[in-house]
Amino acid sequence: MNKAKVSIVRAYEYDYAQLYEAIGKNIKLIGGLERIVKPGDRVFVKINHLSPPSPPEKGIITHPLFAEAVLELLKTVAADITVGDDIESDSGDGFLVSGFRQMCERVGVRLVNLKEAGFVERRCNGHFLDKVYLAAAALDADVVINLPKLKTHSLTVLTCGVKNMYGVIPAGLRTRFHGEHIRSEDFSQVVVDIFAAIKPQLTIVDGVVAMDGEGPADGSLNHAGVILASEDAVALDAVVARVIGLNPADVYTTRYGDERGLGVGNLQNVEVVGEKIESAIIPDFKPPSSANSALLRMVPGFLSRELAGELSIRPRVIKRHCTGCSKCEKICPVGAISISNKTANINRSICIRCMCCHEVCRFNAIKPTRSLVGSIMRFVGIILEKLGVISD
Repeated sequence: MNKAKVSIVRAYEYDYAQLYEAIGKNIKLIGGLERIVKPGDRVFVKINHLSPPSPPEKGIITHPLFAEAVLELLKTVAADITVGDDIESDSGDGFLVSGFRQMCERVGVRLVNLKEAGFVERRCNGHFLDKVYLAAAALDADVVINLPKLKTHSLTVLTCGVKNMYGVIPAGLRTRFHGEHIRSEDFSQVVVDIFAAIKPQLTIVDGVVAMDGEGPADGSLNHAGVILASEDAVALDAVVARVIGLNPADVYTTRYGDERGLGVGNLQNVEVVGEKIESAIIPDFKPPSSANSALLRMVPGFLSRELAGELSIRPRVIKRHCTGCSKCEKICPVGAISISNKTANINRSICIRCMCCHEVCRFNAIKPTRSLVGSIMRFVGIILEKLGVISD
């Protein structure tokens, strides 16, 4: 079988000239842009613009300078280019906060909020979904280009190529699916269902500054200095997992994408060009608390669900940081959060641990935590892994 190809190129700063050269090299290493985008093609560029909006220096979104370098490269082969994501529209223009509005005006390309452009129902042969609403702007395109930010995720472990395409469905559906598919494995299958319905032709990852720890919005900035590109987003995610010190099989979106034939998740079938994986590994990258699968693999199947329950994380409100903004209350899919005395309160009896509240908080007021038993078990798992008892 032909191997999937993933390129890794170094870039250490958000300097436009450096980014333009590095991303151009990335694309050339995997076969060149002209092979993917033809003259006259309509191109949709899916960025990662997590709501509520934030400035690029927080490391939550695809950096606008990174996207600008991609857009200028695209303009050499295509004139009809649209950039977009589904973002909040109730508090002004969020694209101004991030700098995307100014950047797209400078480059001369359309920038759309997907909810304003509309969504179209499509049938899909998914694991859980038989139909889904997809962004019209993406469906109208001949080529979809995916620009995720390299980040950890409190539920799916990794936000990258496959997970970024979850943003092409309406925000209401995204929240509903969190409530209906509580387990990380099930939610990851839903993410893969949506990815299967609208696979990108090219994925380029902004890993110049990544986010580790408790991403996708409350982690720590990690100056990873890497850009990765591939026509196969599953293979790209597999390489990213290895670069940040994880087993690709422990990222469910990668595992299921591979099992369902949507891409290559086994690194033995991936050709890495440019930098070698070994030289690109980020030694100080902190995994999220949700990265538990290595420990789960060593126990019998009938115990793994109970063990997963102890190891699973849950949200905790840090009252001194909470501003009572109510973003968490609005996004909770089961109504487990209420605001009183300008502070969020979580009803643990109905909380489903989807971590949507953590994802939307911009004040570091909701932290992923684990029971005492779960914390001890995870510590033991880490020690066993270091001793080689658990292998990845």
